[in-house]
Amino acid sequence: MGYELLVGLRYLRARRRNRFISINSLVSMIGIAVGVWALIVVLSVMNGFQKEVRTRILGVASHVQISGADNRLADWQEIAKVAAQQPHVLATAPFVQAQAMLSNGQEVRGAIVRGIIPAEEEKVADLGSHMRMGKLEALKPGEFGLVLGADLARGLRVLPSDKVALIAPQGLVTPAGVIPRLKQFTVVGIFEAGIADADSALALVNLQDAQTLYQLGDDVTGVRLKLDDLFVAQRVARDLLQELPPDTYATDWTRTHANFFRAVAIEKRMMFIILALIVLVAAINIISTLVVAVKDKQSDIAILRTLGAQPRSVMGIFIVQGMLMGVIGTLIGVVLGVITALNIDVIVPAIETVLGFKFLDKGVYLIPELPSDLQSADVISISLMALALSFAATLYPSWSAARLNPAEALRYE
Repeated sequence: MGYELLVGLRYLRARRRNRFISINSLVSMIGIAVGVWALIVVLSVMNGFQKEVRTRILGVASHVQISGADNRLADWQEIAKVAAQQPHVLATAPFVQAQAMLSNGQEVRGAIVRGIIPAEEEKVADLGSHMRMGKLEALKPGEFGLVLGADLARGLRVLPSDKVALIAPQGLVTPAGVIPRLKQFTVVGIFEAGIADADSALALVNLQDAQTLYQLGDDVTGVRLKLDDLFVAQRVARDLLQELPPDTYATDWTRTHANFFRAVAIEKRMMFIILALIVLVAAINIISTLVVAVKDKQSDIAILRTLGAQPRSVMGIFIVQGMLMGVIGTLIGVVLGVITALNIDVIVPAIETVLGFKFLDKGVYLIPELPSDLQSADVISISLMALALSFAATLYPSWSAARLNPAEALRYE
């Protein structure tokens, strides 16, 4: 590719005779650079959103959850020991989970009550770091303390030390009929995890108090597991099913939140396809540039052919010219995209300051800042896609140049 590369470089540069080709080449490179830049930044932001939301969800939910039939697990200590022996399992914690109504004066809210052992729960979840008032350690057995999500506490209009009536759906059968069980709890803390389902509907109590309230004795609803790698949760759950009793179930976070993460994956894939159209338009522009270049250089091609150049060499000249546009545009786009993605936390606030408004309102959106998670796999796939489209765009013009008849081209010269 010695002289083919040299001639392709010369054709790419500006010429006095026809600057249209060089301007078109510049526009093609800019189009590819902008497309690659946009793709890297958008996919990095979407990765950041996915990572941030996943972290918040798993701060409340568990990596793997073991439960029994009818939501009762009798020999949970032995099951926890079996689970702890599995590779990748860092910690286990029992829990009781049931529904209830919370009442404070005229305010009534439905809630999911989760009974926990605070010291054990800290090992499998990050709720302690989300406490806004009080501490999880305040949930002591027999004192009937209650930790509420921020939105739930706001709806009930309560603060720490306030009293809340908890009404369990399981009633007491008396001669007068079924009477719902009611117990007064004291609010000892408020957390805000940033997840609507938890902040607006989750109430934490001590495990022993929950067992007493729901008449479970020593049974629990299940055991929660924390893993050293959340992406092996499916395999760990599958392995546990082979060792647990037949009436015991193991589910992982990818199943309990499957719809959300599947929607994010589909959205990311569609954004890739939509933004790739920018690169496709630039690639089509390469076709038009090379077609004009072939028409303009007919006499040069004919002279090369008469000097002994093979058709594949002529084809190589225009492939080089088109690929140089693609390579230069891709490199510029990758550099701009990586720099932008790595500094999105500085660039976006600066733009918001200049424009005078926030892109993500904290009162509307779950995450008020644009997160970014640059992944090398995305950068590589975007670069390869841009180069592949650029190469495909060179094939037809190069093929037509290779088929040029020297006699026809030089007839009117």
